[in-house]
Amino acid sequence: MIIALLQQKGGVGKTTLATHLAGELAGPQSNVLVVDADPQGSALDWTQKRTLLGLPRRFGTVGLARETLHQEVPEIARHAQHVIIDGPPRVTALARSAILAADLVIVPVQPSPYDVWASNEIVSLITEAKLYKPALKAAFVVNRRIVGTVIGREVRAALAEYPIRALSTVISQRVVFAESAASGQLANEIDVRCPAAREIAAFAADIRALMA
Repeated sequence: MIIALLQQKGGVGKTTLATHLAGELAGPQSNVLVVDADPQGSALDWTQKRTLLGLPRRFGTVGLARETLHQEVPEIARHAQHVIIDGPPRVTALARSAILAADLVIVPVQPSPYDVWASNEIVSLITEAKLYKPALKAAFVVNRRIVGTVIGREVRAALAEYPIRALSTVISQRVVFAESAASGQLANEIDVRCPAAREIAAFAADIRALMA
């Protein structure tokens, strides 16, 4: 399965979700590869931090910020159970290529009207891609919800007007995710019992259900 995380607006947590999803899907019988298609190379930076700390390899990471993703990633996917594309922060030819490469597109949305509005172009591209790939699946995930607020529910109501569904799991803004970015560790490696680790596990369960 090829999963692409894409959003027109930057700063929505695509790399954090991509690396954590890869960590959840990876295992002794499941080879997972993250394709860093963001020219900023954040997933590669995270992997380098992990390597420098001598932490064990959980999944592979390669940089491939090219507009030929739809041609190259399916070949890469022949050697992995799952490929996760950490996409660019803007709607470009690269984003279009990532959508065409994917079996499933996940669109992270922060609980903000600006993020909902910014989703229009990605949703349009997904709708267009379905003309060529009718089996293409897509879903929103609400990310970086501020704990103790109701705005997450309000955003889910706004997303209901789009032709793609929102996952049931909502991921909150938590300090452990900042620690993860700084240390090259996953949330469940920092504290396996923390709320962030539980939310990521639920997110991965939603993804597995979509892949079934």
